[in-house]
Amino acid sequence: MRTCRNTRGRMISGSEVYDCVVCGGGTAGVAAAVSAARAGERTLIVERGIVLGGSQTQGLVVPMMPTFAEGSDTPWVTEARSYLRSQGIEPDDGVTGTTWTDPDMMADFYDAVTSENGIDILYNAVIFDAECDDGKILSVLAQTIEGAVEIRGRVFIDATGDAVVARLAGVPCESGNEETGLNQPMSLRFEMEGIDLERLHRYLRDTLHDKRCETAPPYVEVGLARHRAMRYAVEPLFVAGIESGELAEEDAEYFQAFAIPGKDGCMAMNCPELPTRFSATDAMSYSRGITHGRSMMRRIAKFVRAHLPGFENARISRQAQMVGARESWRIKGRAYLTEDDYHARRRFADAVCRTGYYIDAHGGRVGEYLPRGEFYEIPYRAMVASEAANLIVAGRCISVSFILQSSMRIQPTCMSIGEAAGIAAAHAVKNEIDANEVDWSSVPNRSYVSCGAIS
Repeated sequence: MRTCRNTRGRMISGSEVYDCVVCGGGTAGVAAAVSAARAGERTLIVERGIVLGGSQTQGLVVPMMPTFAEGSDTPWVTEARSYLRSQGIEPDDGVTGTTWTDPDMMADFYDAVTSENGIDILYNAVIFDAECDDGKILSVLAQTIEGAVEIRGRVFIDATGDAVVARLAGVPCESGNEETGLNQPMSLRFEMEGIDLERLHRYLRDTLHDKRCETAPPYVEVGLARHRAMRYAVEPLFVAGIESGELAEEDAEYFQAFAIPGKDGCMAMNCPELPTRFSATDAMSYSRGITHGRSMMRRIAKFVRAHLPGFENARISRQAQMVGARESWRIKGRAYLTEDDYHARRRFADAVCRTGYYIDAHGGRVGEYLPRGEFYEIPYRAMVASEAANLIVAGRCISVSFILQSSMRIQPTCMSIGEAAGIAAAHAVKNEIDANEVDWSSVPNRSYVSCGAIS
């Protein structure tokens, strides 16, 4: 038995063992926990922050990008969209297929649905070790406000985004671009309020003739990405800012902002994008990137107030409470998907979801699209590994290559993967089988079938 390196501390659940321990309460983790709880399993979420939703809430990532695959919404994604509609936000802008969310609204949704389903949540808890025996995880250790606690479970779901539990359990992982070793660049997002969205939209439409985004208020988007094949209408404005010394070159490398429906005059800034010299897998580099990102944030905000019509009276109203890491570690599981699977539009007997989102590897290759209506599938075997029998991985850190990950990492796909993880965990517990031996095609009431997405 591998023993823990630190004092184990008390049992968080007394002498009882949770049926399902979900490590990470983000977009994939909440979906997993709700699915497991609805199947009757006693479920715990271990979350390092103090709000559920991960990138959607703490990270201020407003857009739920479209999968471009008809019928891809699993029941959990449909439920989330239905909630937004009940709050006055249509789940489709009518042009791009993007769902524009509100971080606070999503936080309320996650609070309500976890409470309704009797899910325990351990906030402000950082997992730092695991006790394993004979290829199974017995417990994970988390640092909390009262010190270290031990959490026992029958099935563990790693929804940390960084494959934290998988790495602790000895599952082989890889990180970064296979050719350069670099991760996709991280972002440190923020919100600005006091924006005249009508004035901004008129400027984009009538002065710049910006055809990049055809939506209109309340759905307003502005952005640029330099050094790509596409020429962006606002780019000359930002180049002038570099020449005047108001912006650094890296500030203007990537700029994007989305209006937040229901919050008049408020936009979520999908920037700054941190230079790739800051690593998503090196603790000190990651930390330095946060400090550097805040300086970039201040320069960008000052510049748009001075030069981008509609922002004259704007101000920073909120900064993200987590870094937007597009990619860090990825497991090497029983199935491993690559860009060949993307281009071949691969189908799998154990598929849990489908997506046709394009290859979007920031800092690398961007803009490779499948033919309209085409898609590939994510197999359950990409969520499990031989080294940890009772572990399921959900979210952006499943078993895929660097390029393939840049396509599957969007919120709806991660939500569907999380949903499948919770269903599979409950099936494993009920049938007393290993999670990595679950035959997805034989799981009753699996989401992929119940939504009629795939025959």
